[in-house]
Amino acid sequence: MTSAVPFEIPNTALKAVPAAVLMGYQARWVADRSPLKVMEKSRRTGITWGEASDNVLTAASDRTAGGQNVYYIAYNQDMTIEYIQACAMWARLFNRAAGEIDEGFWDGESEEDKAIKTYTIRFPSGFRIVALSSRPSNLRGRQGVIVIDEAAFHDQLKELLKAAMAMLIWGGQVHVISTHNGTDNPFAELVEDIRSGRRKGTVHRVDFQEAVADGLYQRVCMRLGKPWTAEDEALWKAGVYAFYGDGAAEELDCIPSNGTGAWLSRALIELRMSADTPVLRWECKPGFEVLSDGIRKAEANDWLEAQMLPLLEKLPAQAISFDGEDFGRSGDLSVHIPLLQHQNLVRQVPFAVELRNVPFRQQEQIAFYLLDRLPRFMGGAFDARGNGQFLAEVAMQRYGASRIQQVMLSEGWYREHMPPVKAALEDGTLTGLPKDADILADLRAVQIVRGVPRIPDTRSTGEDKGKRHGDAAVAVALAYFASREINLGPVKATTRERKVSEHIGGINLNGF
Repeated sequence: MTSAVPFEIPNTALKAVPAAVLMGYQARWVADRSPLKVMEKSRRTGITWGEASDNVLTAASDRTAGGQNVYYIAYNQDMTIEYIQACAMWARLFNRAAGEIDEGFWDGESEEDKAIKTYTIRFPSGFRIVALSSRPSNLRGRQGVIVIDEAAFHDQLKELLKAAMAMLIWGGQVHVISTHNGTDNPFAELVEDIRSGRRKGTVHRVDFQEAVADGLYQRVCMRLGKPWTAEDEALWKAGVYAFYGDGAAEELDCIPSNGTGAWLSRALIELRMSADTPVLRWECKPGFEVLSDGIRKAEANDWLEAQMLPLLEKLPAQAISFDGEDFGRSGDLSVHIPLLQHQNLVRQVPFAVELRNVPFRQQEQIAFYLLDRLPRFMGGAFDARGNGQFLAEVAMQRYGASRIQQVMLSEGWYREHMPPVKAALEDGTLTGLPKDADILADLRAVQIVRGVPRIPDTRSTGEDKGKRHGDAAVAVALAYFASREINLGPVKATTRERKVSEHIGGINLNGF
């Protein structure tokens, strides 16, 4: 079964009804009470249908219970009609007294506004739902909840969002829903702004695979009156992907198109680089790993005391510190990026450490030497994929699970945690990167892959003729992640689930 918001069924409605009306992702969207919330979604996942349920409860409630007007803006009339019909269905379902759907025109100032067709449902609360067939030129004087549907396909979305944000001043809400329409679209920029922390708000994401796993095809079967089977679901899903063809990535998988090229500009990276930040490099020759433990340990210690200790001794004692580590053994590099956080919250890289072909035990020795001597060390984030899991685990055992994050790098991790790195570089709160050609190349290697900024599978060749895989860029991202997560603790929004139904007889799923 899919997850759903709990329901109370009056005695008059005690009959065979579905166990869930809203699927899990719809319920999570409705339960989020953030002033600004954004949904990047696949086609035909029923988000607007679920949004309509929330809008009816909002407009039908008294002011003391949070009631407000709701304004819905679509980019064509068919969407508007579909939405207002869903609202009428939910009003009947909730047993909320409501007027009939009134058709009219927007009472704007311009001739263009006066041609915008509107559909209105009025409630005894004094509030109403107004669905508009296109964007009005201004929303001056309006107050309440504004819903912008398929936002990426609106003309002049930036201006519409600017007008909508005024709703937030007096306690209103802005709900932005859309499938993607390219990486350069204002909708994609809004999503990244929230993920990066440049703008307050929450982002929800539901691709087609997730929707199916949460029960979308089961709902289709319910609507069609046919039994569900796993085999039919697999065939149906394959057919949907075949229908969208080359457009499936954007239309179904929430991956904005046209995302190619380096994600970080050379000018931005160089702006945050310093010629005073050294890179400590140590490469072990083939055969070093078969030397005795004592010899390997002594050679590593000699290198540490000659190269790293003088730098550690110069670090300001009042700063707090973090570390990010990307692991490599015989192919890729291991890279440590320490970060110092100062009183003004600026994160500065004091030096970088690159290790090539260094045995596991010496990587452990070097990591412990570094972390033991960083000033006021708060914690670190270690690459825990593959061979890196060993070092991440022993670091966690030494410094504690609350201080060492063992990160399994994934598409989802990059999607959530790379945008804040770019934002920090842009606003100057992440600085002091080594002015080094290889570090620059690693950071320039970050590209948009399937709509996510990450390191592609291809390798590059460094100045030492060795292979690199964006290792320094990953270590920088892990270090910045550690400074955000461990210092302040992970930010998690808690929301109160809303009761979305008091009566569920006669459910109509046609709006789905």
